[in-house]
Amino acid sequence: VYLALWIPNGLIVGCESLYVSYDPGSAGTLFACAALGMLAGDITVGRLLPPRLRPRLGVPLLVLLAAPYLALFLRPPLPVTAVLVAVASVGFGASLVQQERLVALTPDDLTGHALGLHSAGMLTAQGLAAALAGTVAQFTSPATAMTATALASLAVTLTLTVASRRGAGADGGLLPRPAARDARAA
Repeated sequence: VYLALWIPNGLIVGCESLYVSYDPGSAGTLFACAALGMLAGDITVGRLLPPRLRPRLGVPLLVLLAAPYLALFLRPPLPVTAVLVAVASVGFGASLVQQERLVALTPDDLTGHALGLHSAGMLTAQGLAAALAGTVAQFTSPATAMTATALASLAVTLTLTVASRRGAGADGGLLPRPAARDARAA
């Protein structure tokens, strides 16, 4: 669960870290579109979707998070790029799905520690991914680095999905769904 929380979205934050070098005059627009997409994704996943549907959306949301960035290699015009960034950022809603899973897997008395570790790992992964994306951009271009980072995010998502499904039913999540807290306590 931690790897699914940290790596795919951390790599996409690496893509976001290149907005200024990708399009210096429009970076603010791209950041605003990313924030708008994230807000839409969080509201949709956290408030509008019924809880029974959420576990099946973890993988599709992670794919949505990365896939639109693949088109940036083509350097589309700003309006297209802005829409791609906003749509991709809806995929950050996957974090809510995986946080629910993390809380369900964690004993009540360790929930704060588990969420603290999630936060620390997420910030670390995002920083490392930004450094990696910047390094790739130094030797290639920002568009190439964003595409490569998005491909890496998709590869990690695929790898984690395949690995988790070997030991669990194919319910669309990255890990088997835990028993409900009430059932565990009984």
